[in-house]
Amino acid sequence: MKRTLSSALGPRTAAATRPTIKDVAARCGVHPSTVSRALSPAMKHLVAADVAERIQAAANALGYRLNMAAKGLRTGRSGLIGVLAPDIADPGFPPVLSGIADQLNAQGYATIVVDVGRDGSEQDLVDRLIARGVDGLVLATVTLRDDVVQHCLDAAPPVVLVNRVDAAGLLPSAASDDAAGMRLAVEHLVALGHQRIGHIAGPQHISTGARRRGGFEASVRVAGLAARHTPVEVAETYTRAAGREAALRLLARRTRPTAIVAANDLLALGVYDALAAAGLACPGDVSVVGHNDMPFVDMVSPPLTTVRIAQRDMGEAAARLLLDRLAGRETTTDHIVLAPELVIRGSTIARGPDRSAPPR
Repeated sequence: MKRTLSSALGPRTAAATRPTIKDVAARCGVHPSTVSRALSPAMKHLVAADVAERIQAAANALGYRLNMAAKGLRTGRSGLIGVLAPDIADPGFPPVLSGIADQLNAQGYATIVVDVGRDGSEQDLVDRLIARGVDGLVLATVTLRDDVVQHCLDAAPPVVLVNRVDAAGLLPSAASDDAAGMRLAVEHLVALGHQRIGHIAGPQHISTGARRRGGFEASVRVAGLAARHTPVEVAETYTRAAGREAALRLLARRTRPTAIVAANDLLALGVYDALAAAGLACPGDVSVVGHNDMPFVDMVSPPLTTVRIAQRDMGEAAARLLLDRLAGRETTTDHIVLAPELVIRGSTIARGPDRSAPPR
């Protein structure tokens, strides 16, 4: 007996048919457009809560899922946001990313996170993300004078910066008040009696490095400290190893500081390493202040006094800036600045005149 292809495959069953939005609508007795709104995070608020719950339950029972590719063809939107990270291994970045993702997810967007790393081409990665149809970009990688800024203005979908600013302020940004953070650190050390305070600055081509250095230098001037007693060494990268090398240079100066303010916590941990190598104790010989309050710095020995920045809030603020631009909403500000706070732990102590080591 001759068998056709259809008979060989067997009869088509309902289970083999992908459920559609019309199937969900028919089960709930509502219009397909109501189903579409109820299943869209960005439009769910337009549907009564009990109706939305009933639609979601029906969709789950039928195994229905929104076809984002088909939706993208209708709307011209992919529902994807690209996020460029400077170093995905940096323990300070996950809270920022969490804030970004939560805000975007609530509005129906998914994030694609790309780790630029040391050797990655930011402009090339931006182009790749654009080629994949992302609706917007969040960049945590931009330097003060970066060609990618103009590239984004010319060619990209909406773009915002997080924990970074560009020199001309052309792109919207959400960042901490770096100058205020340094002021908190310096005022704390001066109140403890320190007069010789050094600074391990971050890379000067990055806004956080340049602005925190500027904030430190302004703060020590306001405190009336002599320039020769407030030396600065620049770390090439925001790493523990770079912090160690910069701190060794600082400690080798003719007049050794009694306290060091680092531009971030990884650099501060490098200061710990340099002190150990030089046979000095923290905080007995040198007090140390970090910046960022990254996870676990309260568990090192001694626990690190640091400037806490609102990393998750920063991510949320950047996402809201981007969502406003995606929706075409006018905003009152393009640059959100978040206030830092000082967290005092065991790495800083009072330093009276009787404890000061003679200049070397």
